[in-house]
Amino acid sequence: MNAKKKTSHAGSGTALKEALDACRASFMSAAFFSLFVNLLMLLPAIYMLQIYDRVMTSGSESTLLMLTLIVVFLFVVLGGLEWLRAQILIVSSMRLDALLGPKVHDAIFTRTLSSGGRQADAQPLTDLDRVRQFLTGQGLFAILDVPWLPIYVAVMFMVHWWFGIGAILSALVLISLAVWNEVATRDLLQDANKHEAKANLKTAAHLRNIEVIESMGMLPRLRERWSAVHDAALRSQHQASRRAGLISALSKTFRLVVQSLMLGLGAYLALRRDISAGSIIAGSILLGRALAPIDALIGNWRGVVSARAAYGRLSELLAATPDRPAPMQLPEPRGEYRLDKLVIQPPGARTPLIDGLSLVIDAGTQVAVLGASGAGKSTLLRALLGLHKPKTGELRLDGAELDQYEREAMGRNIGYLPQDVELLEGTVAENIARFGEVDSDAVVAAAELAGVHAMILGFAEGYETRLDSGFVLSAGQRQRVALARAVYKVPKIVILDEPNSNLDEAGNAALHRALLELRHMHSTVVIVTHRTQVLSQVDRILLLVEGKLALYGARDQITSKLQQAAARVAHPVSNNRASEALVSVGGTAHE
Repeated sequence: MNAKKKTSHAGSGTALKEALDACRASFMSAAFFSLFVNLLMLLPAIYMLQIYDRVMTSGSESTLLMLTLIVVFLFVVLGGLEWLRAQILIVSSMRLDALLGPKVHDAIFTRTLSSGGRQADAQPLTDLDRVRQFLTGQGLFAILDVPWLPIYVAVMFMVHWWFGIGAILSALVLISLAVWNEVATRDLLQDANKHEAKANLKTAAHLRNIEVIESMGMLPRLRERWSAVHDAALRSQHQASRRAGLISALSKTFRLVVQSLMLGLGAYLALRRDISAGSIIAGSILLGRALAPIDALIGNWRGVVSARAAYGRLSELLAATPDRPAPMQLPEPRGEYRLDKLVIQPPGARTPLIDGLSLVIDAGTQVAVLGASGAGKSTLLRALLGLHKPKTGELRLDGAELDQYEREAMGRNIGYLPQDVELLEGTVAENIARFGEVDSDAVVAAAELAGVHAMILGFAEGYETRLDSGFVLSAGQRQRVALARAVYKVPKIVILDEPNSNLDEAGNAALHRALLELRHMHSTVVIVTHRTQVLSQVDRILLLVEGKLALYGARDQITSKLQQAAARVAHPVSNNRASEALVSVGGTAHE
């Protein structure tokens, strides 16, 4: 299995390279057009030579007219080639985005899941956008034009060898400035990008907790923390911009100086009768055109560095989140879970939160999971959903490891109500239908099962009410709509994490009806709860203590043991006190 994973990792690490290879023909076409674009860029110098050396000496107006018409025609051709080159790169950038966009989007979710939510960051999509914009920007055009520098140098040697020497020396100076720009700004820009990403993560985290921050007056102190990181990014950006600005100014100044010196050199050579008068202007024009791509590259260097860094991050992301080959389609699960010495250590946890858990949940069984805070209840639910991978041990659904199921197909057979409910942008109907094709009958049936049909009809637009644009649901309303989403089309497995934490009496009654209907439909239900009312609905009870199995068995048997344990500490039955009692008496039982 390890060898198989390594192979998959190696293959997927080239996802970005493969996408670029798919666009290689387009890039080669753009480079091919660049050859003719740069050849036609010789027109101004040639035209100038002909004006001075033919028209001015002959005084022929017809020659001037024909030369002008030819040059205008060729300039139109040049404009067309420039446009075609730009269109090729635009289409290539869109194709690259189409090839990589879904992969990057899914890789973000995979990374977020594997990190336990600590790397919930959409920066890779911005990185993809930066790469795409670079492919249509001036930086890439400069890179495509730089290789044709020898053409201009060769032509300048043809005019006079001093012109060729001057062009080579000038190009070397500008290339040195470009290297200096890279060395002087690379680390600063990387540091700025790192701090900027960190500041954005802080802001996103603060916005998710805006009510807590505002109610307890925490904003000024959190702003100070954000400002410290943001200011560090600004300092690095400022320093990099100052250095790049200095180098860019030196580059432009140098180019103007050498072009003027080239005119002086041309005049000197003309006075010595080594070149014609037209060659004076032509030499300056040729030098300016030869150096223009290098100068443009220096001026757009920040974009080049940014695109290169974005490419590196994308490559790293796609290598770290390999594409899984689609597994063979298995039959729809019946809902039987088997756990054998299961150990779960979520990302970021120093120790396992589920330690050596062995039990069987039969298909169609309803199990309540109890335990004190931090006992591992939510971790167990996430493991049953396939969100946390076993560190050791086994977790099987109908005899198969969860990775053997295709996620989308398995998802249709799972209903999940998390502890912290978030509904997504869209209509109420779309949220209940999980953003698939809205089956109106199934949506209404799920809403009735969750007891929210009447509540939804009370909204201004009913099921078409959009959960955005300022429309806000209460915590209890969100939880009940999310319950409808969980029971949509009555999945074979339903996982509920504190489903009644925000419910009123009517909501609890609806939850009880939903559990009865799920029992009637033989759905496997695993429910975490701190409210004892739900216990009367379930078949079995699982008690966790510090991630270990304390009790598991039939509801009445476990309820009796819990009452006895709670009585020993002279406290009414409650999950936390019962767990403490079990720990204090060292009692464990497993049926």
